[in-house]
Amino acid sequence: MGKKKPTGNEGSKVTIEDIATSAEDHTPLFLKGKARASLGEHNSSIPVPALASNLKKFLAFAGPGYLVSVGYMDPGNWATSITGGSQFGYTLLSVILLSNLMAIVLQALAARLGISTGLDLAQACRAYYPRSLNFLLYGACQVAIIACDLAEVIGTAIALKLLFGIPLVWGCLITALDAFFVLMLMQKGFRWLEAFIIVLILTITACFIFEIAISGPSLREMGGSLLGAGELARNPAMLYIAIGIIGATVMPHNLYLHSSIVQTRAYERNESGRRDAIRWATIDSTLALMLALFVNGAILVLAASVFYKSGRTDVADIEQAYELLAPALGVGLAATLFGVALLASGLNSTVTGTLAGQIIMEGFLDLRMRPWVQRLMTRGAAILPVLAVSALYGDDGTTRLLILSQVVLSMQLPFAIIPLVQFVSNRKTMGPFAISRAHGALAWAIAGLIVALNVKLLYDTILG
Repeated sequence: MGKKKPTGNEGSKVTIEDIATSAEDHTPLFLKGKARASLGEHNSSIPVPALASNLKKFLAFAGPGYLVSVGYMDPGNWATSITGGSQFGYTLLSVILLSNLMAIVLQALAARLGISTGLDLAQACRAYYPRSLNFLLYGACQVAIIACDLAEVIGTAIALKLLFGIPLVWGCLITALDAFFVLMLMQKGFRWLEAFIIVLILTITACFIFEIAISGPSLREMGGSLLGAGELARNPAMLYIAIGIIGATVMPHNLYLHSSIVQTRAYERNESGRRDAIRWATIDSTLALMLALFVNGAILVLAASVFYKSGRTDVADIEQAYELLAPALGVGLAATLFGVALLASGLNSTVTGTLAGQIIMEGFLDLRMRPWVQRLMTRGAAILPVLAVSALYGDDGTTRLLILSQVVLSMQLPFAIIPLVQFVSNRKTMGPFAISRAHGALAWAIAGLIVALNVKLLYDTILG
């Protein structure tokens, strides 16, 4: 193709007209000197064989979806799912399924945007929206990343306490170091980072296969819960947890992340190459999110079958679940594997925050900062509230903060979803890759549902 390797140092003055021109001639904007390559040196760093079997192409594109899926099984999911399962049994399993289906649709749209335009979602917002709105969107993204970091910090610190007896405060401080490990992996190459993620995801999955096997959930009751969730509209407590589950599952900053990391593949930057890349990227993210669905569902099912069934509807935090799990199941290993999976989840989730923070800052502000400085700033903003709440209210306070962080994440969703759906529906910016009207109607319906749930939650909160 004669394509030069992107350095990430090109100009960054992009207009909506530039995006439209790029959609017509299929030339990435960073090759025209109009934009920086998203993720700089990692852009187009992983080769994709042009003439290869479907299996080899699938393997070449496998990876970004698993990085994205990490955000769908982070410690924030644990808190909301444990609370939902212990208080309401299997009822909220339908919410986990619904939120996962929404995530599959939205992440596929994020991948489509990145592959089609050569811009990540943050870069597209900067080109399309006025500066004042961009600052608003950037602020919402940063709030989402800090909320996600809160979950990672609390979850990892709790896991360190449960497994090794490290006090919660010291565990929070130790979590600042994991950012350096992630950055070290990135220096070795993006495939190393993906391999690390996949190993930890498989570890989490294996732990929960064991937990579910010995807990013996009722398949009939699980199936019935998928059909009846009408109580949500009538029960504010259930709705609060349900919105927390949606916020913990559909992660707003993951949409920015996915639109960038799919560009690490060196697919042909022409119409046929991009169509092929969209297809394989969608398959990759769908399979990865189905694995995340199993983990999320397993946490709730475990809480429902062990705690709700025995009348322990007061189990609302991870540490309490860990302490009660072994006595309830009569298997000591159950609690240990629960802690191992939690630690793997916390370590894994660091990757999402590290990459998303870099992508959002560079995309919205066109500001380059050393990754370790940017990461420590974001992690510091998350650690300080945890330390303060832990000192003032103890472990119970950190658990409430963990659930609150997931509701805050859900509140940020419209700020990411609405721009995404607007871009991928626009034929001027997407050219032949714009989604159909039916597909657009589905995407707008998802956005409308999330906005409606948030309005309902705010209404109930204000009234009492």
